[in-house]
Amino acid sequence: MDVYGGNDEESAELRKLLLEVNDDPDNFEIWEKLVRAGELLEGGINRNSSSQAITTVRSIYDRLLGKFPLFFGYWKKYADLEFSIAGTEAAEMVYERGIASVANSVDLWTNYCSFKTETSHDADVIRELFERGAACVGLDFLAHPFWDKYIEFEERLEGVDRIFTILGRIILIPMHQYARYFEKYRQWAQSRPLTVIAPPGTLTQLQMDLENEGAGYKAGRNQAEVERELRARIDNYHLELFRRTQTETTKRWTYESEIKRPYFHVTELDESQLTNWRKYLDFEESEGDYTRTQFLYERCLVTCAQHDEFWLRYARWMLAQQGKEEELRNIYQRASCIFVPIALPTTRLQYAYFEEMSGRVDVAKDIHEAILINLPGHVQTIVSLANVNRRHSGLDSAIAVYQSHIESQAIDATAKAALVAEWAKLLWKVKGAAEEARQLFQKNQHWYLESAAFWTNYLRFEIEQPTAAGSEQSQYDRIRRVVDDILTKSVLPEATVQELITTYMKYLLERGTKDAAKEYMNLDREINGPASVQKLPAPQGDSGKPLLPVNGQPAPVRYS
Repeated sequence: MDVYGGNDEESAELRKLLLEVNDDPDNFEIWEKLVRAGELLEGGINRNSSSQAITTVRSIYDRLLGKFPLFFGYWKKYADLEFSIAGTEAAEMVYERGIASVANSVDLWTNYCSFKTETSHDADVIRELFERGAACVGLDFLAHPFWDKYIEFEERLEGVDRIFTILGRIILIPMHQYARYFEKYRQWAQSRPLTVIAPPGTLTQLQMDLENEGAGYKAGRNQAEVERELRARIDNYHLELFRRTQTETTKRWTYESEIKRPYFHVTELDESQLTNWRKYLDFEESEGDYTRTQFLYERCLVTCAQHDEFWLRYARWMLAQQGKEEELRNIYQRASCIFVPIALPTTRLQYAYFEEMSGRVDVAKDIHEAILINLPGHVQTIVSLANVNRRHSGLDSAIAVYQSHIESQAIDATAKAALVAEWAKLLWKVKGAAEEARQLFQKNQHWYLESAAFWTNYLRFEIEQPTAAGSEQSQYDRIRRVVDDILTKSVLPEATVQELITTYMKYLLERGTKDAAKEYMNLDREINGPASVQKLPAPQGDSGKPLLPVNGQPAPVRYS
């Protein structure tokens, strides 16, 4: 970002804050200071400010909202700033960006629609915006500020029919202030025509009921009497609607009352809040209404945007719905590209499997590669990428993935050791070439003397080999050779050695030869006995420090 070049003091402060933001981009307090500093340039940004100052503050807002797009309050502040600088159209562009980023913000939609009513004279255009807002936030439990603003707009135009229609929609929605809207609807219904206050089918049924009961025109009653009776029955019909809405509101009140923070913030939610969202989603899913369930997920993922648990849950729920492939892709893209930190790659891997399932294998591979740009030694992702290649291009393609990453200078020895073990597992379990896998372990063990993952997998590999009749001794010899190497060559923590030897001891009892009990008892004494009788391997190297490979650095794997 170009740094404002105004007076020295302001420029120095901006440079300082920009450096702090670059060093710690997740620190929201620094962002707040940066925004304030930008807005106060030249005594306060307005349409008479220099172009450089305006560009600077715009850039600050763009960067902030690019990183934290769910901060609805900053979209409002940015829109207000643009209105003061460049007018209505510029402010509307910011509002449109805002509602695209946080479409279910009641506050942002209410502010946008309020802004529109104050700056536009075209009622149809304003009404269209309100309807867009109603589709996005109308079902929110706390949507009353938005609905109040919509009704207020129609009241200015004296649109009685439209107001009554809006109220008729609201009274069916379980929400915080449902009773207030119902009372208003019921009052207005008293002066509205019968054809307006009840659906056509309901009105016809009520008229038929009156005639069948001998209380209609055929019984000699006049129009006023019949209408009065119909209105009474329609009022009962409305009361039944009210009771249904009341019941649905009561069901949700337990969960809504526990939501302490209905908006996004960078601070973590406590476990009780997360538990409440889980229970609320369980409830809404059990109700079976797709629209309401999807709406609740979207609300949840404003508050819990950085928790991959809820993105994964949303995606799995959406996968169970029919014909929702694009909706599912949108969930994964938002989670992967915007909200879930790259340090939590599970969501991105799930996204890759979804694209693979959809026949877009190249996209699936690209997602893996994108993760590895940021997490070059992430073993789970490399293994996953190798398996994608194996499924679609064969075993050699998978092995090529392992080789390229093991040879990479960007990956540490711990990750490389784990990848060698995974490569061996591929040779053994997929190719069925146990001897090739064994050779891979044996040829590379000296590079990974400190790796618990390498030795654990090597020992497990030998123990899990099937035993053929008459081959028990040769298998025992191979396993014992690995154990000897662990005890005499490896540079592992004492606890890891104990764990590995315990695994070997279990093998001795379950599948060992006739001398297994003796060996078992001696090992039990050596690793589990008191210090006076233990016989764990002494630390290697001077002063008890473990020896490192060549030049003190883990060396790359060698292949023959």
